[in-house]
Amino acid sequence: MSQPHTRATVTVFASPASWIESDAVAQCEQVAAFDGMIHVAAMPDLHPGKGAPIGAAMSATVLYPFLVGSDIGCGIAVFPIDLKRAVPERLATRFPDLDRALDPERDADDPAWAVLDGDIPAGHLDSLGTVGRGNHFVELARIETVFEPDHAHRLGLEAGDLVLIVHSGSRGLGERILREHTAVHGAGPAADPAAYLAAHDDAVRWGSINRRLMAARVAHALGAEPTAPIVDECHNLVELRDGAYLHRKGAAPGDGRDVLIAGTRGTRSYLVAAHAGPAANHSVAHGAGRKMSRADALRRGRAKHTVDELRRTPVGSLVVCGDRQLLFEEAPTAYKRIEQVIGDLVDHGLATPVATTVPLVTYKTADLGPAARDRRDHRRKRGRS
Repeated sequence: MSQPHTRATVTVFASPASWIESDAVAQCEQVAAFDGMIHVAAMPDLHPGKGAPIGAAMSATVLYPFLVGSDIGCGIAVFPIDLKRAVPERLATRFPDLDRALDPERDADDPAWAVLDGDIPAGHLDSLGTVGRGNHFVELARIETVFEPDHAHRLGLEAGDLVLIVHSGSRGLGERILREHTAVHGAGPAADPAAYLAAHDDAVRWGSINRRLMAARVAHALGAEPTAPIVDECHNLVELRDGAYLHRKGAAPGDGRDVLIAGTRGTRSYLVAAHAGPAANHSVAHGAGRKMSRADALRRGRAKHTVDELRRTPVGSLVVCGDRQLLFEEAPTAYKRIEQVIGDLVDHGLATPVATTVPLVTYKTADLGPAARDRRDHRRKRGRS
């Protein structure tokens, strides 16, 4: 006689002052009803995703690729960079075109290749060295406030230092892996967990390698030597832990790791020492988290801001972005307050702030110039009509 399924527990690590959409909590409850689910830990950056919550860590006896999503391996890495002068207006023009993939044959002499060690996972050369769209970015930032000097010193950081922050994923590889699964099983569990995990691990490694490659491309373009990352944590992945599958979708590993929790391109980000336990599924937030859909951000942003206003942020930094629509979709006002997210993590004993970073230049996508932008926007409008 089969035993009835026991509904998983759900815990939301947020204060009453935090912006948590009811739809996101409802998605957590829906996931909790899946067969084999044990516990759903929702972070203070929780927001609704396409069928599953973003900003959650979900443990289960069953592996669900759908809960990891299509951008397997997406994460944030931090690289020290040594520049003599950091003038945003000058440096913004020197960022390389990170929409243009590196080709091993055409770009064989590119010095960025030197940071790679070994083969490219899964032989996936498409989009190599590119950042992607959405909330992905490469940012030159300055260490601002240091809360834990000893911890920062161990990382080689002090106030005033410059870092590159790279947020990107597996650039189509993870999407292909998920598509191959959903074509047969939909949102159901993996029929062969070992096979999925092997492909998944390739995507996680690919994402990390790509972040290193992009940081090297930017460092060379700005006249600096590439460095190894001092932080590189993936927030879209699944791992075996304590005999269960721990799925993270927009949640960073919080078991004694250092994590960069991204704000927006117009606010500070926080480097934290994470120390989350089993109640939080050993996880912390990965960023500020959206409070507006892209459609709402586009509609409201166009009513409140001009393109030029969004290219110069409230903290004085510059945004390199040739896509006007993306500028509005990714406006700082579309996201939750990062200070509230960090405050919730601290209040729940999940993390300790080590330092803040303040952006100088944030790269979203290549600035094509006015004429090229107008041509692309015209094609986009014509495609909608």
